[in-house]
Amino acid sequence: MTVEHPRIQWFADPAVLAPIALMVWIYVRRFREARREAGGRGAGPLQAIAFAAGVLALLAALVSPIDGLGSDYLFSAHMVQHVLLGDIAPLLLLLSLSRVIMRPVTRRLMRLERALGPLASPWTAIAIWLGVMYLWHIPSIYDAAAEYPLLHVVEHLSFFAAGVALWWPLVQPVPMRRGLTGMQPIAYIALCKGGLAALGLFLAWSSTAHYPWYETTPRIWGLSPVEDQNVAGVIMMVEQSLTLAIVLVWQFVRMLTRSEQEELRRERLEELAAAELRH
Repeated sequence: MTVEHPRIQWFADPAVLAPIALMVWIYVRRFREARREAGGRGAGPLQAIAFAAGVLALLAALVSPIDGLGSDYLFSAHMVQHVLLGDIAPLLLLLSLSRVIMRPVTRRLMRLERALGPLASPWTAIAIWLGVMYLWHIPSIYDAAAEYPLLHVVEHLSFFAAGVALWWPLVQPVPMRRGLTGMQPIAYIALCKGGLAALGLFLAWSSTAHYPWYETTPRIWGLSPVEDQNVAGVIMMVEQSLTLAIVLVWQFVRMLTRSEQEELRRERLEELAAAELRH
């Protein structure tokens, strides 16, 4: 069935808005405390901008018409929602945190990390990220989530949690004992993004519709189920590729900055040593 004018609506569900409002209240309160504790070093404009952008990403995914379009019409709209929930929002929200902001929970997180032992590592995060993403894209599971609201909520929560697991080793609001060193961050993000881009490539080039749910939804904007699936694959592949490129540039700049800081530190130590010898 083809529909010329899809139902476009916003969803002001209190069950969605209340947790986001609580998160905003907690963050604003802690942001102000961090400013009082350590000034700009504790919390600055960049953290505030990242948090606002992260909240907007959540609202776009869960409150805007993207949610309804994904549930009722298009696999590609659902893919946009998953990109926002599982990748963009977690990254922005983690970038909004500083070590000063995280002080009240730092010791608890460190105890949890020690309790997890070897599992608290970046490579576990890769397994969680790819495992969750591929699991929910199994057609039978994907269609079940589209059909049953409670399972749909579980899907969204698991996407967000997997995104936090993915980005935590790179952002590290609280330092990890088994963190990434040297060139490992580049290998880490390349494996994560390349691993998921492979799924996007498969969907983009597939000539068969793999998700029965979207074969029965009303067709809009002239997209057949296969074309809709191809668009979804392109969205996934392009987003993963762009994110990879941006993170690689970010990591390269961080490496150069650290190298310069270490060089300046060595020079200062050499100057101090030379001054002591002269005296």
